[in-house]
Amino acid sequence: MDRITHDHARTIVRETLAEGRRQTLKPLSVIVLDAGGHPLAFEREDGASPGRFAIAEGKAYGAVMLGMGGRAQMQRAEAQAYFMAAVNGTFGGRVVPVPGGVLVRGGDGAVIGAVGVTGDTSDNDAAAAEAGIAAAGLAHEA
Repeated sequence: MDRITHDHARTIVRETLAEGRRQTLKPLSVIVLDAGGHPLAFEREDGASPGRFAIAEGKAYGAVMLGMGGRAQMQRAEAQAYFMAAVNGTFGGRVVPVPGGVLVRGGDGAVIGAVGVTGDTSDNDAAAAEAGIAAAGLAHEA
């Protein structure tokens, strides 16, 4: 598989939100980006604040642009804050380097997109994203 389709994106959003409901998480917002960082699908649950689009996008955008999931980005930010500050400057402040930004990989291991989830704790956001990606039959890296 060399790309995320719209059908994959819709499945990821639907199943990520369903996982959030199963875990009784706070209202979530979910975005799916392609390998170029372009949105394929987004949904914000009732009760989620309107600013959640930018946060979800920032989590996913950082993952796809850097080729590393949110957990790895957070570790890098903690170890080398100047690097992540420079990266965020390079990308116009669009990177949110915390869990909840999850890479999607194709069968050959190449990055084919990313998912960003926000609304609950960052670790819960990442777990919901992972469930959505797995439901679409794709590989992930948080």
